[in-house]
Amino acid sequence: MKKYIILTPEGETLSPNGNEVENLQVLGIVEAVKDENEAIVKLLQENEWIIDAEFNVAEFICYEIV
Repeated sequence: MKKYIILTPEGETLSPNGNEVENLQVLGIVEAVKDENEAIVKLLQENEWIIDAEFNVAEFICYEIV
């Protein structure tokens, strides 16, 4: 089984001085899955707030953690 980290370029981040910073945000880490698709499904099932916050699944970036 594999482990994945799932990121998104959506959303905003503020630096300590209040300036907006463009970066990626970590949505979650998923373990015990076979592939990227299963990782995204599991992430969304376990974290309903992601859909409620209207993140676009097509924007997700998924990396296997080895």
